Amino acid sequence: MTEAEVVAREERGGEGEVEPSFFADPRRIAMTLGAVVLLIAGIYVVLPKLVGAQDALNKLGDANVLWLAVALAFEVASFVAYILLFKAVVAERVDHVGWREAYQIALAGLVATLLFSAAGAGGIVLFYWALRKAGMERRQSACRLVAFYVLQYGVYLLALVVFGALLRSGALSGEAPLGLTIVPAAIAGAVVVAFLAIALLPQDFERRIARLAAGYRFARLAHRLSTVPATLASGTRTALQFAREPSRGGEALAGAIGYWACNVGILWASFHAYSVSVPLGVVIQGFFVGTAANLTPFAPAGVGAVDAGLIGSFVLFGLPSSGVFAAVLTYRLIAYWLPIPFGVVAFFQLRGTASRWEAEGVAAPRRRAGIGGPVTSQSKV
Repeated sequence: MTEAEVVAREERGGEGEVEPSFFADPRRIAMTLGAVVLLIAGIYVVLPKLVGAQDALNKLGDANVLWLAVALAFEVASFVAYILLFKAVVAERVDHVGWREAYQIALAGLVATLLFSAAGAGGIVLFYWALRKAGMERRQSACRLVAFYVLQYGVYLLALVVFGALLRSGALSGEAPLGLTIVPAAIAGAVVVAFLAIALLPQDFERRIARLAAGYRFARLAHRLSTVPATLASGTRTALQFAREPSRGGEALAGAIGYWACNVGILWASFHAYSVSVPLGVVIQGFFVGTAANLTPFAPAGVGAVDAGLIGSFVLFGLPSSGVFAAVLTYRLIAYWLPIPFGVVAFFQLRGTASRWEAEGVAAPRRRAGIGGPVTSQSKV
């Protein structure tokens, strides 16, 4: 069931907190993992032969164990940073979501993000379900999830802008192709500006739309559609509040920056494991440009798209293809495939926690009111 279906079902007054089927359906898990294995085989066995990098796989046996240990340490640190970000932003208003529960929700959501749907859609559905089970009101859940992703991907977009400009200007050493520096920086900057513009929407935006549409046949539809920009605006403003108030948002910013920094660190250590010398600015920019391919909806965990994006980025930066293949494969194994079993375990632990919350009467009550219904004190964001 998609996020839209879950919300729609709740709007109709039905059971809104439907358990995501990501990990509950063994057949779906098997099909997803089977597709991943086939795609990996195609990318890392067939593709090197097609592009003349047959020795790429042979390099894996030459990896420096100490640098692989450093990469693993960065991976553990990225888990901690992601949980810190979730706890600071999303779970801030839920007293009974401690570090244990935050670990379960964040790690299960991270793996759902990796495996199911593009651009984090799987994680959004799981996060929403878990927060509703934890007793968070629907509107507040949506607002906090938007704030979470705005902070997380705001760091991503700003990194593209900053490091793209620094590389192109020569402030950082390394190759600086226009298409890998200024172009992605400009696109990222435009997205940042768009979200800042959305944040300027008035807080009573829904009420204004309802007033304008009053008396028309499409009034109810217009009211419902207005909730999307209103929720984006509310969540973006919440994220900006975290960024502007270090005393309140320090942990959130540390989590967002730390998560991406640790992921870059995994890739950086992977290059060193094969004695491939890459300027740090190139590692950072190549990482963010390459992983943008995760937006593609055609494969779980961006298999194929992200791999090709990362490999293509670094080859265009002038690095040797065999070293790039080996480093990217190692990065993907550590950063993407390693968390999967831990995330599946965390999901089943979360199911037990959700059952306990239901038994304790914690889960948010179902409402028949529309999404524009009265906002209680619990719904303040």
